[in-house]
Amino acid sequence: MSNAHTAGVRSGRLLLLLPLQAASVAGLGLLVTGPLADRWPLSVEDGVNRALADRREALATALSEGMSLLASTRSIVTLTLVAVLALLLLPGVPRLRRWRDAAFLAGSVAAQSAVFLLVTMVVGRARPDVSHLDAAPPTSSFPSGHVGAATALFGGLAVLAAGRLRGAERALVVGLLLLIPPAVAASRLYRGMHHPSDVVVGLLNGGCTLLVMAYALLLSTPGTRTSAGLPTPRSEPDDAQAATPVPEQDAAPAAPSPSTRFASADALEAPAGPRRAVVVRHPHGCGDGTAARVRALLRHHGYTDQAWTSTSAEEPAGALAARMAEADTALVVVCGGDGTVRACADVLSGGAIPLAIVPCGTGNLLARNLRLPSDPDTALREALAGATAGIDLGRIHGDGLAPTRFTVMAGAGFDAAMVRDASARLKQRLGWAAYVLSALRHLGDPRMRLTIRLDGGAPLERRARMVVLGNVGSLQGGLPLLPDARPDSGRLEVVLLDPRGVAGWLAAARHLLTRSATRTSGPRLSAGRDRRAAGGALEYFSAERIVLRFARPQPRELDGDAFAAGTRLTAEVEPGALRVWLPGPGEGETVGAAETVGATGTVGASETVTAADMAGATDAAGEPDGYGCTAGLGEPHGAQRAGRPPARTRRPDGVR
Repeated sequence: MSNAHTAGVRSGRLLLLLPLQAASVAGLGLLVTGPLADRWPLSVEDGVNRALADRREALATALSEGMSLLASTRSIVTLTLVAVLALLLLPGVPRLRRWRDAAFLAGSVAAQSAVFLLVTMVVGRARPDVSHLDAAPPTSSFPSGHVGAATALFGGLAVLAAGRLRGAERALVVGLLLLIPPAVAASRLYRGMHHPSDVVVGLLNGGCTLLVMAYALLLSTPGTRTSAGLPTPRSEPDDAQAATPVPEQDAAPAAPSPSTRFASADALEAPAGPRRAVVVRHPHGCGDGTAARVRALLRHHGYTDQAWTSTSAEEPAGALAARMAEADTALVVVCGGDGTVRACADVLSGGAIPLAIVPCGTGNLLARNLRLPSDPDTALREALAGATAGIDLGRIHGDGLAPTRFTVMAGAGFDAAMVRDASARLKQRLGWAAYVLSALRHLGDPRMRLTIRLDGGAPLERRARMVVLGNVGSLQGGLPLLPDARPDSGRLEVVLLDPRGVAGWLAAARHLLTRSATRTSGPRLSAGRDRRAAGGALEYFSAERIVLRFARPQPRELDGDAFAAGTRLTAEVEPGALRVWLPGPGEGETVGAAETVGATGTVGASETVTAADMAGATDAAGEPDGYGCTAGLGEPHGAQRAGRPPARTRRPDGVR
């Protein structure tokens, strides 16, 4: 049975939830209008409507009229048709994805309307006993059709925007779209058209419809996942692409353009004959179609001798070390997420063999911070057309944690508990959004007591909900958890999160979202200095060596993988320990002043580049790019990089 047929059957079964949703909403309506009508909080709804009616004023009335008109039947139908046509005509998007997105949006609005009409046939509820500012339609007051329709339309647009946009643009657009349904709900209450419970159930009805339609049409469609956790279908099925033969003339390495600034000297100076690549594949993250395209791309770049190995729980890097020992290896390719990349980086640390990342995981944070494309094929194609650069690694150990390395972040407390308890099934379905659901379960976890020692200094005593050490700084959507972190800075950044109550959480969220929107960065920190933000909810440090001690065992995580709880963590930076293939600047861009920062990676004897050059060359004025890299002139950490010792290949603690 094909993947497409299986997905179609699954989608059909999920749509059967809509009649169940209609029955549930109808049953709730019968309770609201029957035995629960005289119970709190339904018993005070009339008072709420009267209070709003008594406080009407011209400006609020005009605003509420606009929101009510925006969610009227005529407006919803018109806007839905316009949006569907725009989705179908959107250039540069595969046809299958255009039709899928259009069907999701139109289906969500239509399904919500169908559920609403079915419920109003069963539940009859009179409008509030106040003056109405709109003509009352003949349908029941329960649930609110305006609110449900607005939730389906604008919530559906928010879902699609979350899958297409990135960074601050995504946060702004999605946030504005999600504000519209609550605004419509408030306007319907203000205008005396609904009871509070009517608009609440309208929001729930629209939201549940979106959830069902997203699972049926978006999350059940085969394809790779985007940064928002939704699948991005190919223009052709994976199986079809996998079967496409590669022409013989494409098997030879592509000749690099002499005009490109970052043409790979490795490709120019490679000896005649096939080059060998070892490919580490996560069996669940990297499907057969993606694997076939990776093989073809590697052959196209001259890596005709390929050794493939799959990961497992016992061997997170597969048999990488053994495959590398079999013959001279020119390249290691990792097809997986941050956990797989971390395990492979632990093997490659301090060596000369470069790594190419094919992002196939849930978060893919290292790839995001290095500004690799989210599409696996594009990421490999653009990286191999660029050059190699050296990035730092974090070396870490603790009680019950053998010496190992991380590429992105290590943490303890709230974030580690979130990673530990995230459902594997939801991660496959929702991507990184599964971590958000897990985080909600731990918002009330108690604070932990800990001490921090930076570069051998005096211990600092703190209380916090979590502590994160970062080699890079940005989370999904460009959210700058560690705004000073750079992958080639020769330092690790630390943040303590300690919000007090709801106000503290809101202050921390506002601070991070504001930094994401403005992409600003404060002065870099020197060892032993700290900086507080968001009213003390966030505290930042910077050091080359960090020692953490916890009063009680805390859950711990490395690059999104959960590890056993413990009371100690010791982390140290390994400067330039990993060579990574990165895309070069776009056509017409030059590195310019960025080259003066200092070199951590090489592409040949005469040319040096940094990870910042490769990942953020467009920000040549020194402004952070929002993804954890910078390419600024005169950045203070440039001198630190230029004078630091080279990475060592043997460590006294036994880490290779």
